Amino acid sequence: MTELELYYNKFNEDKRLLTRRGQVEFVTSMKYIHEALNKYDNPAVLDIGAGTGRYSVALAQEGYDVTAVELVKYNLGILKKKGSSVKAYQGNALNLKRFADESFDVTLLFGPMYHLHGFEEKVRALSEAKRVTKPGGTILVAYIMNDYCIMNYGFMEQNIKEAVVKGVLDETFHCMEGANELYDYVRIEDIDAINAAAGVKREKIISADGLANHMKFYLNRLDEESFELFLKYHLSVCERMDMMGTSAHTVDILQKNHS
Repeated sequence: MTELELYYNKFNEDKRLLTRRGQVEFVTSMKYIHEALNKYDNPAVLDIGAGTGRYSVALAQEGYDVTAVELVKYNLGILKKKGSSVKAYQGNALNLKRFADESFDVTLLFGPMYHLHGFEEKVRALSEAKRVTKPGGTILVAYIMNDYCIMNYGFMEQNIKEAVVKGVLDETFHCMEGANELYDYVRIEDIDAINAAAGVKREKIISADGLANHMKFYLNRLDEESFELFLKYHLSVCERMDMMGTSAHTVDILQKNHS
């Protein structure tokens, strides 16, 4: 097994998204997925790197035509056991040869960019997502942000000195390629460069969880009314560019231009 498969054989993604910080990410992402879906009549959806189906199953239960691709067999097995109408296949974000060009109205690329290392692999994955998306279609791409890693794993968990000694950060505290075996961290300028290379146009970018991961201890102590107010606050600021670097996850919302 690869390191990724070994990791996800133990990691419970569904459970993560049910935590309060995970709920912030899920609710926010679903809001913008629905915004995209509402632009099309009877949209066909592709979820690339679907994991255990947290998004694809939820969308299928709402009546959408959803296809899912997942690399890790363990995750795929959980997804299929949920008994939804999702058409689920094992596959790799770097090669979606199963699907014809221009097959889907809305394409989700939520998991792969976390784990693909290096610029070229990310461009290849986004280019494949673009290929299978219809002209005028929408692609939503999730990333893990560099400064979330620096603040949390570096300073809050006191690994920063070790990271400097190992040379996994550059002089601007940008994580170098290979800083983490499983995850790859980006800044806005990295995302912009990937988009330019793949030839896609941004509609907007959102901070999917904003301050939630930094505040997880405090979120868990809030009563339900206060937590709902936090969600309301977050949704009111998640499109602000000054929030992007603070977020653990961003979702880049892209359009495939008509030919």
